[in-house]
Amino acid sequence: MKKTLIRNYAKLIARVGGNIQKGQRVVITAQTDQQEFIAVLAEECYRAGAADVVIDWQNMPLEKLAARFETVRELGAVTPWEEAKLAYRAETLPVTIKILSADPDGMRGADREKLTLASMARSAITKPYSDRMSNRHQWCVAAVPSPGWAKKIFPEERSNTAVEKLWELILQVSRADGKDPFTDWMWHNRALRDKCDKVNALGLRALEYESSNGTRLRVGLIKEAKFIAGKKNTAQGIYFNPNIPTEECFTTPKKGEAEGIVYAVKPLSYGGELIENFWLRFEGGRAVECGAEKNQALLEKIVAMDEGASYLGEAALVPYDSPINRTGILFYNTLFDENACCHLALGRGYSNTIEGFESYSKSDFADMGVNDSSVHVDFMIGSEDLKITGITQTGARVPVFENGVWSAALR
Repeated sequence: MKKTLIRNYAKLIARVGGNIQKGQRVVITAQTDQQEFIAVLAEECYRAGAADVVIDWQNMPLEKLAARFETVRELGAVTPWEEAKLAYRAETLPVTIKILSADPDGMRGADREKLTLASMARSAITKPYSDRMSNRHQWCVAAVPSPGWAKKIFPEERSNTAVEKLWELILQVSRADGKDPFTDWMWHNRALRDKCDKVNALGLRALEYESSNGTRLRVGLIKEAKFIAGKKNTAQGIYFNPNIPTEECFTTPKKGEAEGIVYAVKPLSYGGELIENFWLRFEGGRAVECGAEKNQALLEKIVAMDEGASYLGEAALVPYDSPINRTGILFYNTLFDENACCHLALGRGYSNTIEGFESYSKSDFADMGVNDSSVHVDFMIGSEDLKITGITQTGARVPVFENGVWSAALR
């Protein structure tokens, strides 16, 4: 891959994704096999004005070893120095950038029960700090290829060729391979915003999903919540793009108002394992039953992670003919696969979808129906024949999606 394209991609992440302001601190999370790209990204962060750049390195093989040999208590412990770091970041609000590259099967065979219990224990300590940062700092999630991930997508290719092909795909769907990615993203953000404006003008209070695969689901919406997309703003008014790429218009559904059954159309990559061919049934807003052909036990653990994990936290509209879906590639990575078609998410809702979110408290959001959880797990439901009907505040029924894409009135 051309070094100029890779550098432009790093610049896009720093300046459009994180929109680093002069003097801000930056924290980058990445796998240890990505040192070459992270060096380029760190330089672009400094060039954008960062005061300092800290790298939080991760290593999935070492995490798998820890899961094998450490006790639940050791895995779930948050040491005093870790908590001090979290407190410092909650106070200083650095721009956080997460670079995904891990092997989708990297944690296969690990003790999932142990990892789940450890995650719950850690979350009890770490979540209050992430809550303090919510809506107050810029963040961005992007991805770069790794041999393990690339070979999962292109198993017949040699490792180097697979990585090169995945690079091409990532740059393509991230709108980072053109002559002027910055202008391309400006127009893309504008198009997504215009689409959200059309949906918001309908004044919806519920969405009804129907597909030939068996999906029959009604999801209630929060009156104060809007569909948002692309560029976001912090409470201080600094814009950023949290996901590169992105194709979704999404909102936060109302906790307790989901009824019916929904079938996933793509595998879910979670914690280094894949959940395949699964479904969820909702009653009173909660996922009360689920099934999967592969890794059902893991799906059940996600739903039971905490009190809010069984409720919905996001409803996203993505046409089936999105640029990512048109590649014909299953990425085995939620960042990409969720932007291929419509999806829902279990767990934590987004409070920044609430109009005037800057002036509300956490308890206010809960009263409105914004779900809270330590997890936020997206799963894809957008089939080629998906029909979505919107129910307005007056009870009128309006077509939102027809045959997997925007209805004629919303195109």
